[in-house]
Amino acid sequence: MKVAIPSRNGQVDEHFGHCAYYTIFTIENNKVIKEDIFESPEGCGCKSNIAPLLAQNGVKTMLAGNMGMGALNILNYHGIEVFRSCSGNVQDVISGYLSGNVSDSGKGCDSHEGCDNH
Repeated sequence: MKVAIPSRNGQVDEHFGHCAYYTIFTIENNKVIKEDIFESPEGCGCKSNIAPLLAQNGVKTMLAGNMGMGALNILNYHGIEVFRSCSGNVQDVISGYLSGNVSDSGKGCDSHEGCDNH
């Protein structure tokens, strides 16, 4: 299984669509066996091709800071489960997820600068 975390400088980026890159963790037997960096496309995440690209690369889960409903719907459409309201160091977040201590807030962004019509 692969888990993606929208990242900037080793931290969870608050908005997945504007992150510098995605940290992709490959998980086997509830342990991280590999960590990769996946470059983020330009522009707003809900309007980019990031969801199908992540899905094609085997990502099944995203641990994100926040996102609008459009982005959430596109990720879900491509089979990616999303947990919102994650924050802090990506290593701590993936450890929390593997320990069962990450849950989705159920809340999304209403709007973002430079990214209309979510």
